[in-house]
Amino acid sequence: MTAAPATDLDREYFQLLRRGDVVVVVPSPEVEQLPSNIIEMAAQMVLAPLRDRPATDIIIDLSKVHFFGSEFISFLLRCHLIVKRHGCEMVLAGVSDKIRELLRQTALDTLWAIYDNSQQALDALGGGG
Repeated sequence: MTAAPATDLDREYFQLLRRGDVVVVVPSPEVEQLPSNIIEMAAQMVLAPLRDRPATDIIIDLSKVHFFGSEFISFLLRCHLIVKRHGCEMVLAGVSDKIRELLRQTALDTLWAIYDNSQQALDALGGGG
């Protein structure tokens, strides 16, 4: 019965959608205000299935998030490492102007391709058809 709260936490803050071999991770707007210990727990629950059953590629759909801090950047980097370890690609979609500027200032915009929306990213990764 201890798995239920974890699943609820996972669903509350992150939605994982499979589109063929591509996984779309959709963080909720609440990740902007989460304390680091909660985002860490939620991130671990998101990362666990990615480690167990890696997808071909991952899209992080940020269309519901307007800004985030260092804990979320750490989550993105951990996702990136898992994906790269399996020879796959991670891209970002639906990035706000504020997040785009943060990514530019930290040079993370050179690490990930950025698309206007998840469908555009899916099409670019070859999973939209």
